[in-house]
Amino acid sequence: MITRTKYNPKEIEKKWQEQWEAEHLYTASDDSPKPKFYHLVMFPYPSGDLHMGHWYNYSPFDTYGRFKRMQGFNVMQPIGFDAFGLPAENAAIKRGIQARTWTLSNIENMRKQLQAMGAQWDWKREVITCLPDYYKWTQWLFLQFYKQGLAYRTKAPANWCPGCNTTLANEQVLADGTCERCGSLVIRKEIDQWLLKISSYAERLLDFSEVIDWPEKTITMQRNWIGRSEGAELRFTIEVAGEREEIPVFTTRPDTIYGATFFVLAPEHPWVEKITTPAQQEAVLAYVEQARRMTEIERMSTEKEKSGVFTGSYVTNPISGEQVPVWIADYVLMGYGAGAIMGVPAHDQRDFEFARKFGIEIREVVRPEGEEPGDPATWDAAREALGRLVNSGPFDGATGPEAKEKIVAFAEQQGIGKAMINYRLRDWLISRQRYWGAPIPIVYCPEHGTVPVPEDQLPVWLPENVQFKATGESPLRYEPDFVNTTCPVCGGPATRETDTMDTFIDSSWYYLRYADPHNSEEAWSAAKMQQWLPVDQYVGGVEHAILHLLYSRFFVKALHDMGHVTFDEPFKRLLHQGMVLGSDGQKMSKSRGNVEAPDQYVEKYGADTVRCYMMFIGPFEAGGSFRADNLEGIWRFLNRVWTLVSDGWLNGAGSASETKESQAIERLRNKTIKKVTDDLSHFRFNTALAALMEFNNTLIKQQPTEVAQSAAFQRSLETLLQLLAPMAPHLTDELWHQIGHSQSIHTSNWPTFEERLTIDESFTLVLQVNGKIRERIDVDASISEDEVRELALSNPRIQSFIGDSTVQKVIYIPRKLVNIVVRPA
Repeated sequence: MITRTKYNPKEIEKKWQEQWEAEHLYTASDDSPKPKFYHLVMFPYPSGDLHMGHWYNYSPFDTYGRFKRMQGFNVMQPIGFDAFGLPAENAAIKRGIQARTWTLSNIENMRKQLQAMGAQWDWKREVITCLPDYYKWTQWLFLQFYKQGLAYRTKAPANWCPGCNTTLANEQVLADGTCERCGSLVIRKEIDQWLLKISSYAERLLDFSEVIDWPEKTITMQRNWIGRSEGAELRFTIEVAGEREEIPVFTTRPDTIYGATFFVLAPEHPWVEKITTPAQQEAVLAYVEQARRMTEIERMSTEKEKSGVFTGSYVTNPISGEQVPVWIADYVLMGYGAGAIMGVPAHDQRDFEFARKFGIEIREVVRPEGEEPGDPATWDAAREALGRLVNSGPFDGATGPEAKEKIVAFAEQQGIGKAMINYRLRDWLISRQRYWGAPIPIVYCPEHGTVPVPEDQLPVWLPENVQFKATGESPLRYEPDFVNTTCPVCGGPATRETDTMDTFIDSSWYYLRYADPHNSEEAWSAAKMQQWLPVDQYVGGVEHAILHLLYSRFFVKALHDMGHVTFDEPFKRLLHQGMVLGSDGQKMSKSRGNVEAPDQYVEKYGADTVRCYMMFIGPFEAGGSFRADNLEGIWRFLNRVWTLVSDGWLNGAGSASETKESQAIERLRNKTIKKVTDDLSHFRFNTALAALMEFNNTLIKQQPTEVAQSAAFQRSLETLLQLLAPMAPHLTDELWHQIGHSQSIHTSNWPTFEERLTIDESFTLVLQVNGKIRERIDVDASISEDEVRELALSNPRIQSFIGDSTVQKVIYIPRKLVNIVVRPA
């Protein structure tokens, strides 16, 4: 029975959260006959508190999931915590506590905050990546990659701190290139590390044909990151200690080979030490040391002035036979191609800038059609367009793709090169020389070498109580009970790998574990994979557009090839939320003093108000500014809904006969259903709320008229609650029960509409003569084009403007206007 009460969110929200939990309302059934809808948001890192960014992401996300549930889907909407990582380790060191203690304490707090949000989280599927029941299967996955040759150990460059005598993650290196712990200048050093062979999947990762709906920008970012280039490998030669050696280079412009006037090696290229002459040794060593201190981003910056050092040696151009000088320069990276390039300054801007600085010849070898010969020494920039070859020996006159084909064919015929496809994508370095991560399940035996831990011995437990060194080195190295073990092959003394895995490993498969989170016998069952995967809708920040999403796609493709899953892409649809800004329109940050914590506003206004406000500040994918004062507007709207339904249901019995006014309400009800359904289907939460505000205001205006006594009005009140339910779940469930329903509003069916009732019975027709508005008249919505023509031409006012002129044509835009085009007599 409904009674007049004041809207009290603190009281009703706690009540309904407990009720939903007791009824397991949001626990996804593995046996439901309904169509499945796997609805996933990127799981949070347990930093300790939810911030406005979480609310901006999760509120619309949850609204969409609730909408799909009411549409009849079996919705799985799980949540968990990405709990390993450097911040926890740093916090443990700073606070003198264990990383596990700090992490689990934060999770407990964030879990309460997530529950207070009122989202339909399926808590029975919660995963926490730092717990053994999860990282056991992370280790198992590593072993699967290892067995397939996709995980391997080799020397790879890493950030090395001489002061701490340890490697550092990129996050531990400050902007000025120093160690965050001791302030020493960090260098690049090659050490043994574990990698995953993601480069083997480069071509397949470029294929998005099985992705249903991803942002085109994200697809482009991934393709650019993979960086597929078609070209050729050409083998330059050099004399070393009386022996002729080859140094291969990859180029996308084999047509410019005769324009190569210098040759560049990456500073870390193994040939640098071999070919540097004694006279250049000091300068080269100093430059190599300098390059080690720079990040790849700094080295590749187009704004950075080019630098380099001559090695004193020369290589032979395989096509022209010309001797060209060998330099080292930091704009060449070992990770791309073979860490060597041919410098063609006339037709590559980076090479042009380098040659200009060091006085190297700039030789034109490609000239676009119609362009006159010129002196490259006078050019302002390189000319990178294709064209006809000049100064290219027997290839002069060849043009564009033909020129490339001829030179590559010649190189293959002579055995000095070949056509090649190259990728920017490099193998994924997963070793982390730190404590708080999943241990790599590898043992090193003096007799049998590298030995994987048998699967039945997993997990390799991460010690929970460790002592951190002042140097910041991983404490695992100094835990004898962890390090010392026996070889699984011979039973002799052996040692464990002390590196832990990159936390991107944990997040590359968590969405699979959600489908079968309590399985202690396998990472997941085939039946659960078949039932729930792939993910139907994935929501998260655009900052994960490359690494997390690319790694997840790699994992699924590799697991598909191993026979562990039957699908080839993890996420059918992907949506990125925008960024919530401070009241000053700037990104929220502590340094700007514009960070807003949500808890105080939830306490004052309730979760429903904060949820709706976060959806109302702007388009979901665009973001908007959080202004606390504007919460009042949403608060008033929800209070008006409360009062309308309370008073409207109490006063109305649906006894009044249908009138023209009540029929208009019924039409508005159908229009609103159509509008909100379409908006929610396309994540347009702000416009859906605007439509509900308009609907609510119109209903309020009907009181205390006879319309408020009609069945149409009563239906409209129920519809208003159902359409608002995904956005304000607590308020609507409370009112739904107050008006007599026994089941949760969130289990009710989404309202449907009749198309004929969404069309107005009449509309205003604009009458024009030669494009100028001359009259407006109301006409029946069913009017035909012939009737419109007749009505317009017979209108007295229109006739006065036509006069003796000749009507050339009548243009009708349905339900909008008619334009009569006339020509003077």
